[in-house]
Amino acid sequence: MTFLVLPDSDGNLSHVELAAPAALATASAPPTSRAVYAAAHVVADPLRACAAGPGLEQIDWDATLELRRRLWSLGLGVAESMDTAQRGMGLDWAGARELALRTLDEAARRGGEVVVGVATDQIESPTADLGRIRDAYLEQISDIESAGGAVVMMASRHLARAAHGPDDYAKVYGEVLAQTNRPVILHWLGSMFDPALTGYWGHDEPKAAMATVIDIIGTHVDRVRGIKVSLLDAALETQLRELIPAPARVFTGDDFNYVDLIAGDGTRHSEALLGAFAAVPRFASAAFARLDAGDTTGFREILEPTLPLSRLVFSTPTQYYKVGVAWLTYLDGGQKHFRMLKGLESGRNLLHLAELVRVAGGLGLFSDPDLAAHRASALFAVQGIGS
Repeated sequence: MTFLVLPDSDGNLSHVELAAPAALATASAPPTSRAVYAAAHVVADPLRACAAGPGLEQIDWDATLELRRRLWSLGLGVAESMDTAQRGMGLDWAGARELALRTLDEAARRGGEVVVGVATDQIESPTADLGRIRDAYLEQISDIESAGGAVVMMASRHLARAAHGPDDYAKVYGEVLAQTNRPVILHWLGSMFDPALTGYWGHDEPKAAMATVIDIIGTHVDRVRGIKVSLLDAALETQLRELIPAPARVFTGDDFNYVDLIAGDGTRHSEALLGAFAAVPRFASAAFARLDAGDTTGFREILEPTLPLSRLVFSTPTQYYKVGVAWLTYLDGGQKHFRMLKGLESGRNLLHLAELVRVAGGLGLFSDPDLAAHRASALFAVQGIGS
């Protein structure tokens, strides 16, 4: 057993036990039962990461691509340039574009699955011009499709600010989808992830907004592969699954309830496009191997124990969940430091980081518990804790 001393929720020091690595039979081939993508994060250059300066100059490209190779080696697809990669929180369109192109190039050589997030973030100031927002989407889609990539049409902060109602969303999405070269995954991102997206699709109430979503997909069903739903509302996602026009599919982005949503109800299920899987990739790989074999019980037995960790990673304020993903990856040996673009590691306090160690350690997440304990202890010691 591996032990270390960390603060508890009251700030008192206590011993924490890290369990041996969970015994998991992972797979190297992509799942056949579901489409599965892990939203990968970006590894910062520890010498250059800071609150000032462009995010592009702060990226450690070799380490960042190695994380993607790790996901592919476990049979997981990569969702690139999404919010897990600090899109809009340190990574602008120039950085996201470069990241996407490098990942697509690497995927082509390794046979990895990739979808790439596109948005309107090259527009540097608010605009009421819907045509300008449409053109920004089309510019990014063109860049990614020209490189052989498929896209996730992410929610636009500019459109959320400019739209006067559902008709404006229908207009912009319709004009964009009419010019895509391959089916697109739409993205419904809740305000808990990005408060600037409150009222997206023209309604504050998600159930009312669902009608707009269904109408857009139904009107352009030949251009829409599906929609990623990140609302942390399992009942609403289940309802959308029943109403979505075929053959479009729902891709769950619900990091609180993904086990039930992916397993399904025997008639319908969600595909997977999750930031959580970047934190627990070995568990995801092993679980889908069981699901591919028709063993839903085995799928649940492997993946359900990861839910408390995921819910902690994505706890309020949810937009800082990517700190937990980077922290756990560092402790598990996936990167050599715990610096993030724009110094985002400060988005969570030390009590939160300690609780992540406690929960992940009990799960058997760490492939080398001694390394995880050494790295966690060293970080806390620098802060004068436990030393």
